[in-house]
Formats: sequence, C-alpha cells, structure tokens
Amino acid sequence: MTKILLIHGPNFNMLGKREPQIYGTETLADLEKKCIDHAAQYDFSIDCYQSNHEGEIIESVHAAIDQYDAVIINAGAYTHTSIAIHDALKLLSCPIFEVHISNIEEREEFRRHSYITPVAAALIMGQGTDGYLQAIDKIRETINSSGE
Repeated sequence: MTKILLIHGPNFNMLGKREPQIYGTETLADLEKKCIDHAAQYDFSIDCYQSNHEGEIIESVHAAIDQYDAVIINAGAYTHTSIAIHDALKLLSCPIFEVHISNIEEREEFRRHSYITPVAAALIMGQGTDGYLQAIDKIRETINSSGE
C-alpha cells in the first residue's frame, strides 16, 4: 500500500474560520477526510499532521524519512520563511507535493516566494481544497509512471 504523509502548517487548525473568503469554509477535519477518502480509491493510506510550530513540522519530516512513498505539504506561512523546513524536506527520498489553497502568486508580495517549491516534484495552488485531491492524483501518476 502506498503511504502518504499530509503536513499542514500554522493556522490550519483554524481552517473554516480563518479568512473564509480566501480559504473557504471546510474545516481541517473535513479536508483530511476528503483526502483520506480520495486516496482510498487508489488503495493509498494517508497520515495527517498539523502543527503551528516550525520545529514540530521539521520533526515530522525527520520522522517521515524512509517511511512514506510521498509527502503532501502546505506549510502555510512557513512556506515563505522557513529555510529549515526546506532543508528538512531535502532529506526525503520520496516525492514532495506542495499545495496551497489560494494562488500565492496573486497574493501579497511576501507570499509569492516559496522555500518549498525548489524541493517539490509539483506545485498546486489556487484550486481550493481540491488541490489536495489533485496532488493525490499526481502521486498516482508518478507511481504508475515509475512502474510500481
């Protein structure tokens, strides 16, 4: 079975309440269930992790080494600030898929740079929470193209 780690950064515990005009009204629990259900059709399992703390996100990446077939990450605001998360992700040998609910290239100037993108196999943004489902689909395509 293909194992995926889904990592959410700061403020995702407030999804559905925080700026619903940008991030929508789905809660984090709704989003995680949607991803788990979508992945199940491919016989994938997903472990979900969220933290508001940079060091804890780094620890979750360290714990993922050689444990997962792919990682989906929305590092939230740490996307734009954390060289440390970038460096931790570089330790992974599995593909990394960066997702953003909004289109960060159309947001404030400070949100337009991502430290995650250089280590990601793909970037999906501006698709709302359906971007996560697209990432799962891309993982399936990646696995199929590698002959597994």
